[in-house]
Parts: sequence; C-alpha cells; structure tokens
Amino acid sequence: MIYKEFKGKKLSALGMGCMRLPTYGEDKTIDEAKTAEMFDYAIKNGINYFDTAWGYHDGKSELVVGKLLEKYPRESFYLASKFPGYSKETWGRAKEIFEKQLEKCRVDHFDFYLIHNVSEGNIDAYLDEKYGDVMYFVKMREEGKIGHLGFSTHANLENMRRFLDKYGKYMEFCQIQLNWLDWRLQKAEAKVAMMKEYGNIPVWVMEPVRGGKLATLEEGYAKQLQAHREDESIPAWAFRFIQSIPEVCVTLSGMSDFEQVKANIKTFSEEKPLSGDEWNTLMSIADSMVGRKTLNCTACRYCTTYCPQGLDIPRIIEHYNEHTVSGRSEVSPRMIASYAEDKLPTACIGCRSCEEVCPQNIEISEMMSDFAAKIK
Repeated sequence: MIYKEFKGKKLSALGMGCMRLPTYGEDKTIDEAKTAEMFDYAIKNGINYFDTAWGYHDGKSELVVGKLLEKYPRESFYLASKFPGYSKETWGRAKEIFEKQLEKCRVDHFDFYLIHNVSEGNIDAYLDEKYGDVMYFVKMREEGKIGHLGFSTHANLENMRRFLDKYGKYMEFCQIQLNWLDWRLQKAEAKVAMMKEYGNIPVWVMEPVRGGKLATLEEGYAKQLQAHREDESIPAWAFRFIQSIPEVCVTLSGMSDFEQVKANIKTFSEEKPLSGDEWNTLMSIADSMVGRKTLNCTACRYCTTYCPQGLDIPRIIEHYNEHTVSGRSEVSPRMIASYAEDKLPTACIGCRSCEEVCPQNIEISEMMSDFAAKIK
C-alpha cells in the first residue's frame, strides 16, 4: 500500500469510501457479512482510512461502519464523517447531529471531519453566522473531538472561493470530485489550483471512477489505452491518472464488492503515474465523451432520499443517457416499460426537491419531462 504523509500521520493513499457498500433486498439493506469481509481484507492489506457520512445508505452507513470497525484497535484506523449541510433540515443542528454521529460510529472522536457538499444550494447557509454550523466544528476540533477539519465540495469556483475566504484558515483538507473526465468538465484542475492558492490545502479525491462510469469504456477508447499499457485495467487508468497529481493525498473509492477491494489494493501497491502521451490520450477520450452531452450523474442517491414519489432517479438518468448517447429508440423505452406506472418519469411532479440536493446541479425535472416525451 502506498502511504501519504499528512501532519505526522501516514494515511493510506487508497481510502475506503462507505457510500456504496454491498446491499441486498428491495430496501437495499447493507450486507454486513460482505462488508465485514471487505473491511477485514482492506485493513490487512494496508487501508487505514474509512470515510462515511450522515446520509450514506439513508443513515445506515455510519451504524454499520462503527459496528464493524469496533473490533479493531482505535489507533489502527482513521475514521472520517461529515455534516449533512446539503439538507435545509440540518442547518443549525450541528451539535445534535455531531453527537448522534459519534454515538452511531461508536467512537469518542472523529480523526477527520468534513463540512459536507459545499455547493450552490447551501453556501449562503454555511456563510450565515446565525446557524453557526462551521464554527461549531472548529470548536470541536479545539476540544479534541475532531482531529482534522476539512470540507467536501461540488460548488463552482466562485462559491468555493466564498467559502474559503471565510473559513479557509480553518480548513486542513478539501475533498473534490476528481477524475480524468472531470479534470476539465467539473473544473477539477482549477479547483486543485485554488487549494494551492489558499495555503497548499491537500486534496482528497471522491468519485475517482465517477460512480463506476469510468470502470468500463467503449472498445475504441479501451484500445487507445491498451496501446500504451497492454496489461493495465480500465479502472486502474483512473487511479493512475490521480497518482499523476501531486497535490492528492487520499483517494476514496466507494467499493461495493470484494473483487473491487482486491483490484484497487493491487493498483495501489505501487505508483505508476502517467506519461505525457498517456495523459494526452485520456484527455482526448474525455473530450470525446463530454461532447456527447450526457447528464453527469454519479449515482450518489441524495436525490432519491428527498423524492416524494420514490423515483429511482439515478437509474432513470442512466437510461436517459443511454438513450441520448446511443440514438437507439428501443433499448431505454423497453427498460422503462418494465417500471411500475408510479415509478415512471411521468410520475415526476416537478417539485425540484431532488435538484436542491443534487451535487451535480442536474435539472432533473426537465430531464424527466424530456425523457417522458421521447419514449412515448
């Protein structure tokens, strides 16, 4: 395992993201046995950073992560969680939520804690001193209940700067969506540069394979990469790209099965950053893919938590993107036709609750309307 130095700590360069743990059943209950197997292998093979959050798995991730890590010596792992400021319901409730998180995770402190998902929908609330959420966590760090305080963000550059201008002096790390597709699309390159501007704030990476979207590629794209590295897997290319960015400290992968854990640990057994030609090939592929104008959903599922109709929005977007990219009129309509009537795009009532929490700022209600019209 590759390790990165951070303020006297050795952090595994690969962190265990706990947003996409294995599940079973219609209600997507976390499979604790499979998760335990993954955690055991991860720890035995060098992963020491575990990242969960209040909202992951509809609030169940913290419970399972705390339960499974409890059997290990507390000093043998680093645990991170986050304040769910993406939801209006949580503003001003920092103390209540933080204390509950400690209880759920069965710990007396978090090694790392993040102001979660700074974005256009909540930046004003984070900056508004009447809520006091951010400064509460600064206080918790001073009291030792938080080891290191940072923030995650999907915000545009303007709002990132607003947050940093007010709280940058308190932030020790920043978690951004960074992968070879989003280097330009989501302006990840500019966000990394901004972290250097504000005192060389180290970068944590989320969505390195974009919710699995970069784990497989069309045959033509795959052949371009294989011409450079015949034996490198497609998912590994995503991690090699990140290894080429020196500002990155921890890369979080939301591994959802045992094989992914094994494969990713193997990749992170050595650093093999990209050459200039390899970098340029990835950027060329990214430009081609972005040109197809798909919706940039990463299946984080924040939207489904707040949808009053219970629609599987990420899955519908997946069908929408396939329909848009392929130009075929039969595949997606056939899949959508298998849905219950009250789960179709036509069931969307346009309330925009999903859009308020979407990290990608997708205009979901417009997509639903457009899709419904296209598959009549």
